Amino acid sequence: MRHHDRTAELEIARIADVQHGVVARRQLFDAGVTRTEIRERLASGALLLEFRGVYRVGHRAPNTDAGYMAAVLACGDGALLSGQAASYHFRLVRGLAPPPHVTTATERRIEGITTRQAKSGVFDGTTWRGIPVTTVARTLVDLAAALDESELARVCHEAGVRYRTSPAEVERVLDRRPSSPGAATLRRILRGDVHVTLSGLERQFLKLLGSHDLPLPVTNRLAGGRYVDCRWPEHRLTVELDSYRYHHSRYAWEKDRRREREARARGDEFRRYSWGDVFESPAGTIADLRAVLASRRPA
Repeated sequence: MRHHDRTAELEIARIADVQHGVVARRQLFDAGVTRTEIRERLASGALLLEFRGVYRVGHRAPNTDAGYMAAVLACGDGALLSGQAASYHFRLVRGLAPPPHVTTATERRIEGITTRQAKSGVFDGTTWRGIPVTTVARTLVDLAAALDESELARVCHEAGVRYRTSPAEVERVLDRRPSSPGAATLRRILRGDVHVTLSGLERQFLKLLGSHDLPLPVTNRLAGGRYVDCRWPEHRLTVELDSYRYHHSRYAWEKDRRREREARARGDEFRRYSWGDVFESPAGTIADLRAVLASRRPA
């Protein structure tokens, strides 16, 4: 192999290594690869066409990150993975990977990619795991039109836990896009007007409270720098809901004791209810809650 070919080969491998196995034609030119050499590599299978001007390097194995990276490269400079594809890339939603959706600097129409041209000139972009993508806050704003209220609330909670994305960050994006579809719903969630429930145990607990005319808590919100399951701030009461699946290890046991100490340190009464307390023996749970809420009525 000629020295020039070897140098180009190493440069292609270097680029592909940081781009999930894909390269753009402009990057090949920068590496010294000619149009003729690109055609030869395509013919031999060393390069595989993904989109016009974008190639996988020697493989077509299923790989969501490679597909998303290729879509962003195909859409040119400044392009960002966005929408539901971005939420999947951030691991905010589950299930099958959505097809690529890309926000572009200029109008683009590429088969296999849903594109949207940025209108405001503000891209709200970052890079996550090597792929240019809209920020988490911007991704939440984009998702507001696609998800129902409860799922959007769950995703907002997940964004706060995983990435420390604050309501203020999301509000700043909304301020620039006040007429975004779903903006009103998203603002209700950011204000805490929507209860966030993450499990069947939590949903049943809230249903139980409602059926006995007890005040509903705020759920899965920060208190003292840590997310707690349920809290009545006016009554200074914290409730944690324990399922055996997540609370049977020594680590979980120690974390639970720490949560109780933190609740009492901020002046809260503390209760812990299990699956059995909520599903199998709800009468005792309701009686206990009714008593503690009555004893800690707001002034």
